[in-house]
Amino acid sequence: MACNPLTSSTAACCWIPLFALRCEAARRPELASRPNALLAPDDTRRVWQVSPLARHAGVKPGMTVSQAIGLCHTLRLCEADPVYYDEQFARLLSALGAVSPVIEAPELGRVFVGTDGLEGLYGGPEGIVEAIKRGTRNAERGTAGESSLACSAFQLPRSAFRVGWGHGKFVSWVAATRAQPGGAVIVRPGEEGEFLSAQPLAVLPLDPETHRRLRLLGLRTLGDLAALPEEAVVSQFGRAGRRLWRLAAGEAAEPVVGREAPEPITAAIAYFSPVAERELLARALEQLIERALKHPRRIGWRVQVVRARAELEHGASWLAEATLKDPSADRDRIAAPLKTRLEQAPPVGAVERLAVEFTGFAPGTTELQLFARDARAAARAGRRRALRTAVQEIKLRLKRPMLYHVIAVQPWSRIPERRYALIDYEP
Repeated sequence: MACNPLTSSTAACCWIPLFALRCEAARRPELASRPNALLAPDDTRRVWQVSPLARHAGVKPGMTVSQAIGLCHTLRLCEADPVYYDEQFARLLSALGAVSPVIEAPELGRVFVGTDGLEGLYGGPEGIVEAIKRGTRNAERGTAGESSLACSAFQLPRSAFRVGWGHGKFVSWVAATRAQPGGAVIVRPGEEGEFLSAQPLAVLPLDPETHRRLRLLGLRTLGDLAALPEEAVVSQFGRAGRRLWRLAAGEAAEPVVGREAPEPITAAIAYFSPVAERELLARALEQLIERALKHPRRIGWRVQVVRARAELEHGASWLAEATLKDPSADRDRIAAPLKTRLEQAPPVGAVERLAVEFTGFAPGTTELQLFARDARAAARAGRRRALRTAVQEIKLRLKRPMLYHVIAVQPWSRIPERRYALIDYEP
C-alpha cells in the first residue's frame, strides 16, 4: 500500500492550555473573576482542569471535590460538557485547515500543522506562524477575513494560543510549551540539539514509572539523557528507551501525519422520551455501531477510533472515546470499550440523543481484503503483529533471542530427549 502523502517533516504546534476550561469561561464570563474548576467527565467526584486562581489557592487536578473546596472555599465547580468542547475544537481544526491540509490533533487543545511547502505562500517560519495566528484570530472573532472557514462560536482570547515551530512534532511541541501566552518560539534547523538540551525531562512522553527511574539515575534534563550511550538506555528501557533517547538528542523527527480518508462516519438516534437505563443505551450503542459498519465509506477500512456522544436533559452532554489497540470491523470488539465506559461512568442524566462516530481508521490487512473483510482474519493479523513486536522487544533488551518453537523430530523414539527439539521462534 502506498504511503500516506499527507505528511510533513516540519511542524507548527498550536497549543491552547486548559482548552476545555477556557471554552467554559468563554461562554460563562462570570467565571473569569473567581477561582473555578471543571469536574472530570468520567468521575464527578474529582476535579479535572483548574483555573490559575484556583491553582494559586492550592487546588490541583485529580483532587476530590471535598479536598478542593477545603483548600478554596470560593471555588466554583462546573460540570463538564465534553461534546461542546469537542465541537469548539473541531472549529479550530477547520480554521487551521485553511492554512495547511496536513493537520494532526493528538489531544484536545493541541494541534500539529504540517508546514512543508508553505514557504511559497507565507515565506519563512515567521510568515507561517503569523498565518496560523491569523487563522486562529479569525476563528475567535468569527469574521471571514482571510479564513473562509472561521466561525462565530469559537471565542478565545488571543493570549490563549501558543505556537511553536521546528523540525518534527516533538521539537515544535516543546517550543510551544516555552512560548509566552499569545507568542511563538521558532527552532531553526540545526538548533534542535542546543534547544532541547536544557529542557526538563517532563516534556518527554513518559509514564510515571519511567520518569521515576530516570530521576533515580540523576537525570534532570534532556541533555543529561542524551549524554548517555544510546545502547545503555535501550538495555534499561527497551524500544521505548531508544525513542526517548533519540527525541532528547534531537535525532528523531516524527512527521505530522494528516487525516486519511474516509471522513468520519456517524450514526445517531433521537429519543422522543429520554432514556436513562444502561441496558437500553448499551443495546442502542451496538445497533448504531452495526449501522455505521455498513456505511459504504467504511469498505476496505477497519475502525481504530470510536466515539459515543450523548445529549442529555437540561443541556448537559456525555462523551466516551476509545482507541482500539487492534483495529477491527467486528461490532462486539468495537462496542466493548464504550459499554465499559457506560458502566463505569454513565451519563449524569437521561439521554435525548445518542450518536456513534468512527473517527479513525486503519487500512484492511491482506487477509481482510481477500476474504471479504473478515473481522476474525483481521484480529489474527493484529495478534501476530503484537507478538512480533514483543519478540523484537525481548531481543533488544536481552541481546539474544529467548523464544523457541518445540518441534517433533523423532516422536517414535524411546529416549525423551530425542523426540523433540527447540528452534528459534520467528513470528
